[in-house]
Amino acid sequence: MIYFISNTQSFDDSFKTATIDDVVEYCKSKSVLAVDTETEGLDFTSDKMIMFQIGDKDNQYVIDTRFISIEPLREILESDKHLKILHNAKFDYKFIKRWAGITMENVYDTYLTEKVLTCGKDLRYGLGHLCLRYLKVELKKEVRLQFTTLEGRPFSTSQITYGAKDVEHLCAIRELQIPIIESLQLYKVVDLENNSTLGFADIEYNGLDIDRDAWREIAVQSAKEANDISINLDKMIIIDRQFDEFVAKYLQGDLFIPKEELRDVLIKWTSPKQVLAVFRKLIPDLENVNGKDMYKYRREFPLIDRYIQYKEKKKLSTSYGEAFFKFVASDGKIHTNFNQILDTGRVSSSKPNMQQIPADNKFRNCFIAPKDWCFVSSDYSSQELNVIAFGSKDPVWLDALTKGQDLHSVCADLVYGEQWKDAAEADCRYFRDKSKCNCKGHKSLRTNVKTVNFGLAYGMGPSKLADTLSINLKDAEMLIEEYFKAFPAIGAFLDKLGNYGKRFGYIKTFPPFNRKRWFPAWYPSINKNKSSIKELSSIERASKNTPIQGCSADMTKLALIKIRAFIRHNDVPVKMVMTVHDQIDTICSIDYADTWVVKMTELMEKAALEVVTNGLLKSDTNISKSWEK
Repeated sequence: MIYFISNTQSFDDSFKTATIDDVVEYCKSKSVLAVDTETEGLDFTSDKMIMFQIGDKDNQYVIDTRFISIEPLREILESDKHLKILHNAKFDYKFIKRWAGITMENVYDTYLTEKVLTCGKDLRYGLGHLCLRYLKVELKKEVRLQFTTLEGRPFSTSQITYGAKDVEHLCAIRELQIPIIESLQLYKVVDLENNSTLGFADIEYNGLDIDRDAWREIAVQSAKEANDISINLDKMIIIDRQFDEFVAKYLQGDLFIPKEELRDVLIKWTSPKQVLAVFRKLIPDLENVNGKDMYKYRREFPLIDRYIQYKEKKKLSTSYGEAFFKFVASDGKIHTNFNQILDTGRVSSSKPNMQQIPADNKFRNCFIAPKDWCFVSSDYSSQELNVIAFGSKDPVWLDALTKGQDLHSVCADLVYGEQWKDAAEADCRYFRDKSKCNCKGHKSLRTNVKTVNFGLAYGMGPSKLADTLSINLKDAEMLIEEYFKAFPAIGAFLDKLGNYGKRFGYIKTFPPFNRKRWFPAWYPSINKNKSSIKELSSIERASKNTPIQGCSADMTKLALIKIRAFIRHNDVPVKMVMTVHDQIDTICSIDYADTWVVKMTELMEKAALEVVTNGLLKSDTNISKSWEK
């Protein structure tokens, strides 16, 4: 039965009427409720919540929030006793918090749950898609669009019905998801995602303050540096005789651009077509200048190295210039949006992508704490390396991590042997206490092995390693061969993961969560022919990196849950404002900062201990005035 709650309009026999008190009375008796909202738009800071729906499969209550407050429902929505079913809970959470001042607790997200159940299968996850998949019901998109153009007019019968049916559908979808969760034994992952989504929602809601003037100054400086590099590139072209034809064409005024558009520079370095023509003088078979293939040539050709520097500076001045301010919301803050579950279990962000903010702290320092507040940020020390050590049980890795030694240097010593010893300078720090060494010869060798160490978490092969280190393929293959000779336990561990995926068509992370990722290309029902060598290679690579990245992601999500719970139950002056992979960032009152550093470190390490149970993974927590890496 559909009930409509409003003090401005009524319907004859279309719906039953009720009061907000009737809604509260009904909901109090229910342990499971479905919740949905309809809004004017997608921006919770400015677009209003205009309809609130709550109920179960038997009764659905549609509330006109333009005129009726949902404040009487606060106890139910904020209670842990009542499970609230939503679809894309973060969206509704932010609107309810912004326009009703209510913070929801204990949610079940059908969207996140479906992503857990079908991870890797490349399906679509909108509510309409789930209704078709589970209920064979098609939602009317045209009705949904009507909410954004309502402009104060009364709700139509179709709009109220649409809102009520969403609640009914959510209840039905959950009932059908539950047996699948149980059969796949994914209830712990589902709980993890549903509980951590409240932490992500808080981060999105709280946002980050930005110093616009400081940001502009950096962007302007980056633009100047990019221009200086472009002039330098022109000079390199002029003095190199193999580029005489380009110089001659420029002097004649017919190089790529009309004479009336002649500039003060020789080549338009923002034009891939022009740059490709130049670089084909160096590399005749070069296909494009935008791919990662360019990086393997930067050591060989100074011109290409300088061009890559130009592109990096140009990106800083464009992507992170004035264009970035379009993401500043009406409250003056940056509110990113998290994609909570990638195929590996990791998290990405968009609008803007805060995980891609340059890590050199120049731009990051523009995100500032309010007056009398400061940033307290905590990140795991070598999170993915600790996961690899824990999974492989490699004795060298475990010993180095236990003793607090520099793992990359220890690995480089074993991989390079005599070459490592010969590269040592007098009073070498590594040979003194196994710490990171600044010897000139050790630096490059350590970098090579460090790249391999971190590359293990991403399934890096010889080709990728060669590109990253700007070395030839043969040298990359030899480096990997020597690496696994030195660490057979790691090789065996990765081989076991890779073979598991190829054998069963899915891979899972370590206990306690056992997150699963499926490989559709493996299944005969989808791919009638046998999986190709390319597909099997891709499955093997994903099977190696998913458990490492997935366990790391699970750990960070668990930390979010613990931190949020502590803030909630202790009413401390702390807000979560960002997370990037292994780092969680908060702001807190300056007076509470020292206390919070200790507590946040404790919570981070408690979360780590539930995944990497050897207790070796530690967290570094720091206080700063701005957002730092």
